[in-house]
Amino acid sequence: MIYEIYHETTFDYAALVTFSHNIARLKPKDFATQKLLEYSLKIEPTPYEMSEFVDYFENTNNFMLIREAHTSLKVVATSKVHRVEEEINKQIKNLKNVSITVSEAKQRLNKYYKDDVLAKLFLFETESIPMPSNEIKAYALESFQENRNLFEATNEFMGRIFNDFSFVSGFTDITTPIETVFKEKKGVCQDFAQFAISALRSIGIPTRYVSGYIQTIPAEGKEKLFGADASHAWFSVYIPTFGWACFDPTNNKIPNEEYIILGYGRDYLDIAPLKGVVQSSGGSNLKVKVNVEAIKE
Repeated sequence: MIYEIYHETTFDYAALVTFSHNIARLKPKDFATQKLLEYSLKIEPTPYEMSEFVDYFENTNNFMLIREAHTSLKVVATSKVHRVEEEINKQIKNLKNVSITVSEAKQRLNKYYKDDVLAKLFLFETESIPMPSNEIKAYALESFQENRNLFEATNEFMGRIFNDFSFVSGFTDITTPIETVFKEKKGVCQDFAQFAISALRSIGIPTRYVSGYIQTIPAEGKEKLFGADASHAWFSVYIPTFGWACFDPTNNKIPNEEYIILGYGRDYLDIAPLKGVVQSSGGSNLKVKVNVEAIKE
């Protein structure tokens, strides 16, 4: 499957911005299951300086320095991505055949294995995903009995979040605590991913945040509006002897060829699409427009 992706971010400022520098993380991954065919980034006003680098989490970052005075900033990323269905299906099939139990995974992670070292970074709390309450830990342990297959436990846990939580746009933002999401049982994809990450790290399972896209299919008889799609988020657990495996609690689905991956991190802040610093006074208004379109190979 080949997808064309359009991601537009606009900041309108209440006062004149005399200087700003930003980092965009909008370049999709390029690896075995996903081939990046095209990528371009357009910025208004034109940056004084631009550079590209790969960070610790192997995500591509585009740095932009703007010295021209401005009252709005517009960043448009366009990409063409080939999701390699044969490789994805093979990976999912292998995942479902993994036999390691929760107990066996924890025992291995408590010892030194070269292949597991980097995954252990995703066991620790961060500022936006702290270690959770005992209630959240107990919620996770309902699925993760010690003698249970780790894949099956994670798959069930994903389904429980899907069934127990309601998708409610506007109830949360990036500062909403995990405990609030759990108490109210509602939020959006970002909240469900970060809740799962917090819960699973608390019981010793390395878990990371995944940022990307999934195409929105309009209701039958309705025309799809350009820009009506959105960024998406899900989580990925580390399964010793297999590697990283993705789970999408928003849709109760193991991500397949319909998902485009932007990057990975410990939490949302590690892979935020755009962040930066401006020299100005007053607030700003953010608008985001995303379009994901499947095209013929």
